[in-house]
Order: sequence, then structure tokens, then C-alpha cells
Amino acid sequence: MLAALIIPLGSLLARFRITDGDKLPRHGAYIISPNHYSEIDPVMMGMVVWKLGRLPRFLAKDSLFRVPVVGWFLRKSGQVPVARGGSGRGSAPLDEAQKIADDGKVVIIYPEGSLTRDPDMWPMRGKTGAARMALEHDLPVIPMAHWGTQQVMARYAKKVSFFPRKTIQVKVGDPVDLSAFRGRSLDQATLTEATDVIMNAITELLADLRGEKAPETRWDPSAHNQKETGRFDG
Repeated sequence: MLAALIIPLGSLLARFRITDGDKLPRHGAYIISPNHYSEIDPVMMGMVVWKLGRLPRFLAKDSLFRVPVVGWFLRKSGQVPVARGGSGRGSAPLDEAQKIADDGKVVIIYPEGSLTRDPDMWPMRGKTGAARMALEHDLPVIPMAHWGTQQVMARYAKKVSFFPRKTIQVKVGDPVDLSAFRGRSLDQATLTEATDVIMNAITELLADLRGEKAPETRWDPSAHNQKETGRFDG
């Protein structure tokens, strides 16, 4: 039902140029980890994954589940609510995501956890949820990058641009090699290192799409006195 509603409307907004879509496995459980810089990213990436033959499930901020109608669709389609900060977050979202993976389904986890704060919209410092889930449950992580979504809906914008129709470039990567971390104690240092490997894979894909060199140092909001959630217009 969601696909019947979203795909036609989304197709009016944008066309997709997908590179290496055959790298997305058609069967089995795994984690997809894309970059994140627009609030409409999940809709666009959900369309891409659907077009590539899989039904995506997302970790989505819990406030969306309280929106009339939208929340009903999110719950019925198996999306996972995530509390933004505070003590309510915990491991519950990853536990729910793992149940989805146990059923052989696909979970999309944005490692950045929020829209990137990087002024030029390169991936910022990642959080460890995707790495933890992958290592604890021996799941592949498929990196994905996209560029052009900001033309549909700019970062922190409240309006969607319908015309002219936009082109979104997407590139799917090979599974991230996390073999060096398997069997190690999953302490903060290990998870941070594994997350960096995932973020490097995403950034490399994005650099290919943009035809630009990524910054040598990944943006760290705390180093720039920025909050990691909420709107930021700097």
C-alpha cells in the first residue's frame, strides 16, 4: 500500500540513476548504510531499495510515530521508532531491528544518526549502532551513497521542490569488510573503529558520485560546538 502511494508521487519528484545496483543482494538479511543530508532521504532511498527488489525497514525518529496517519503507516510497515537522545533510546531499537533481520529482511540504518552538520554535506562522524548490530549478529553492511536529494528538499527545509523533476544519483558499494573486528570485544574503541570503516566506504562512494575529493578530516559536531540533533542552519 505504501509503495502504491509513494512510488508514483516520488517518481514525479525525481528520477534515479543507480550505479552498481546489482551489488544489493536480493535475498537474506543485511544492513544498508547510506549518507544523510535531507529529511526526505528516507523516502528517496526507500524508493531506490524498492526498485532494486527489497522492502526497506528504517530506524525512524519516534516523533514521526505520533503523527496521525503517518504513524499508523510506519507501525504497520514494520519501521522501528528511535528516541532522539536521553535515556529512552537504549538498545531497544537495535533489538527490534534485529528481529527484522532474523526474518531475513533488510534494515536501513543511517550511521550519522542525524542530518550531517558538514557545511558541504559530506558525511560527518558516525555513530556506532550499525557497526554494533553488524558485529553482534554477523550481518553484512552494504554502504550506499546518493547525491541530488537536496534539490528535492534542502537540508532542514520545510517544503519540497516539485518542478522541474530532479535527478538523484545513487551508488551501491560492496559489503564493508569488518572481518578485522569479528571476535574482538565490542568495546567503544572497537565499535568506533568499525564505524569509521563504514563511514569511509560511504564517503568514498559519495566522492565518486560528486566527482570531488572528500575532506581529509570527517566533520565532528562536538568539535564545532554543535548539537547532534535538531535543526542547524550554520
